[in-house]
Amino acid sequence: MQFIGPGQAIPAADLIILPGSKSVRADLAYLRANGWEHAIARHLRYGGKLLGICGGLQMLGEQLHDPLGLEGAAGSSPGLGLLAFDTVLEEHKQLRNVRGRLALEDAAVSGYEIHAGVTRGPALEQAAVRLDDGRSDGACSLDGQILGTYLHGLFETSAACSALLRWAGLQDVQVVDYHALRERDIERLADLVEGHLDTDALRQLCGL
Repeated sequence: MQFIGPGQAIPAADLIILPGSKSVRADLAYLRANGWEHAIARHLRYGGKLLGICGGLQMLGEQLHDPLGLEGAAGSSPGLGLLAFDTVLEEHKQLRNVRGRLALEDAAVSGYEIHAGVTRGPALEQAAVRLDDGRSDGACSLDGQILGTYLHGLFETSAACSALLRWAGLQDVQVVDYHALRERDIERLADLVEGHLDTDALRQLCGL
């Protein structure tokens, strides 16, 4: 995985991920200012895959409206126009843990939603995720190249992670237990803190 920073060109890739954002319209303008919109279009022309998560999903649509000025000046911005839907930022944020099935391979997936945007449009009829509560989430393009979802934590579920990697073109997918890796890294961090910091002094400073 490679993170692309300011002024950097997007290299040849199998998969481009547009992640979440706390200021979607501003980040979309920033994406355009760096020439990445044209790079994404070229990526798709050559058969690459594109995944938008939360704010990244909202960027994939036709219009993004912020009538209340929740993320900056009130107004609207054109999206990338890759999927037929619009998003309106509304006052009350949606926050929930969810489980369901990914459109790819019917893989089990779990994660969480945290967003103010409400997305509507015909592209949502081909959902990215069917949730256990009966709702659907996100959208897939008809050609199968683009997938967008509000779910954070997609790659933390082994089945969904494997399905997404195969969709992106990886043939030999090794199953990774994300939660076991996280616990291992937390334990390593705790060992480093215990071995290199004076924890008794820290407790005294904290009044413990």
